[in-house]
Amino acid sequence: MARSRPDRCPGIVHPWPADDGGLVRVRVPGGRVRLSALRALAAVAEQYGDGRVRLTGRANLQVRSMPLDADGSLAPPALAALEATGLLPSRSHDRVRNVLVSPQTGLAGGRADLRPVLAALDTLLLADPALAALPGRFLFTLDDGRGDLTDKHLDLGLVALDATTAQLRVGEQWGAVVGLADAPAALVALARDFLAARGARPDAPWHVPELARPLAPPVPAAAGATVATGPLPLGPVAGGRHVAVPDDGLDPSTIASWTAPTVIVTPWHGVLIPEEAA
Repeated sequence: MARSRPDRCPGIVHPWPADDGGLVRVRVPGGRVRLSALRALAAVAEQYGDGRVRLTGRANLQVRSMPLDADGSLAPPALAALEATGLLPSRSHDRVRNVLVSPQTGLAGGRADLRPVLAALDTLLLADPALAALPGRFLFTLDDGRGDLTDKHLDLGLVALDATTAQLRVGEQWGAVVGLADAPAALVALARDFLAARGARPDAPWHVPELARPLAPPVPAAAGATVATGPLPLGPVAGGRHVAVPDDGLDPSTIASWTAPTVIVTPWHGVLIPEEAA
């Protein structure tokens, strides 16, 4: 797809100027959010926005009707309040921590627990100043081998083959088979390669499949890599309970009723509430 402008996907530091005020999008890598931080975000939404916390199809969070300054930036008191939640560890990397992970990983099922991979990848993303230039729509997907993210693969990611290895996803192609311990560094290296390949023109590609040449030599899918299931069903599921969230989002009273230390926002507009500490 030909692009004619830079990506303007919103974040916190870069809100979208909607008719009802600023729309801020809070990146939540892997959908995993401490309940205390989610409650703090709901309090910010009540004080500065419309009082609701909405979910996106990439397992991120949004707050609407936030106050903007004349230049379109978020008003400093609201920005400070959002930073105080702990959900904005880096202003420069505000929009690039787009990481989907199989929501049940480490709780039930799957071939591997990808929580350490997620943590390492996020640390590497935040530590690299160059990666702050990734488009706001650039997406990493980490599938633990259950196949729930098959239709979400877009830019870079992996599918676990067993407890210690995974095959990389590079756009619409398959990449190398690597150890899970090495996967975060491999994904970050590919992300740097993408930035070099896309260039800095206003019409530069937003996604790996839009590049003129393959980012890496494609290889055949490994045995078990093409596993595909469907979205996580609502209701009781292995490892917890998956609750639907309406289009108008979560209100503070609903969030206050949950007790798990960590909840997991899913890419199907739901929240997985673990049955024990996650």
